[in-house]
Amino acid sequence: MIPTTQSLGLTTTLQVDYATALQRVTDALKTEGFGVLTEIDVKETLKKKLDVDFHPYKILGACNPTLAHRALSAAPEVGLLLPCNVTVSEVEAGRVQVSIIDPLMMMSVVEGATLQPIAQEARERLNRVIAALEA
Repeated sequence: MIPTTQSLGLTTTLQVDYATALQRVTDALKTEGFGVLTEIDVKETLKKKLDVDFHPYKILGACNPTLAHRALSAAPEVGLLLPCNVTVSEVEAGRVQVSIIDPLMMMSVVEGATLQPIAQEARERLNRVIAALEA
């Protein structure tokens, strides 16, 4: 499957179980220099806070320290946009959607051309994450 660019990010659908998808996403991010700083279990949170049943869905906060340092050095306010969010959502048993925020879209709200090459590099790395997931 070829990655699609939506208004917010890059998306692909994997034909694997949810746990496998989470591991593959984490591994692919690591290969591109991104670590997962935060993990929000939306299913668990909605159950705990609202007593609502929701499908397996996690939001991962991914960060590439080198790119983050460059971006923060160029424009400290960019910290409001970090880390890059990655969602892993079970669509149905054996089918999981993975979406990654598009850094170019995120950085478009910050003035200054100095962030453009950093965002472009981040996007290229995240495109490779999507490609690795589809391999």
